[in-house]
Amino acid sequence: MLTPLDIEAKEFKKSLFGYSVEEVNRFLDEVIDDYEKLYKENIELKDKLVMLNEGIQYYKTMENTLQNTLILAEKTAEETKSSAYHKGEQIKRESEMKANQIIQDAQNDVYKINQKLAHLKGQYESAKIQVKQLLLTELELLEKNSIYPLAQTNEYCAITNEDIPCQDQ
Repeated sequence: MLTPLDIEAKEFKKSLFGYSVEEVNRFLDEVIDDYEKLYKENIELKDKLVMLNEGIQYYKTMENTLQNTLILAEKTAEETKSSAYHKGEQIKRESEMKANQIIQDAQNDVYKINQKLAHLKGQYESAKIQVKQLLLTELELLEKNSIYPLAQTNEYCAITNEDIPCQDQ
């Protein structure tokens, strides 16, 4: 491609009846100016094209990076979700096992308390019978060993808490 300097440096041979040198030089000056403008514009456009291509490459690289990041984020999210699900299931199983153990322990405690209660009830009934027997025996002894039979006097009756004669009961 010709440069503006190539056009400016071009010299034509002069001939006897040739073109007017002044006109040719003026025309060449115009061509040089226009060509120089076009040449500079062409260089600027090429630079701009290179810069835009670099920008496109940058954005393509960024797009690839973003796509890879997005794929990685999706994969990480799935792994996190899966891990959370499994962890939740594990916690649920452990909680159920602990709840079952607590229930079993409570049932065992209730059984032991019921056994102890039954034992205490048995002891209470036995003690009640013994006290009743003891009181009946003492009452019999009192009635047999009485020096003054209460039925024969009009004194205060300690058995019935009344001021009337007591009778054998």
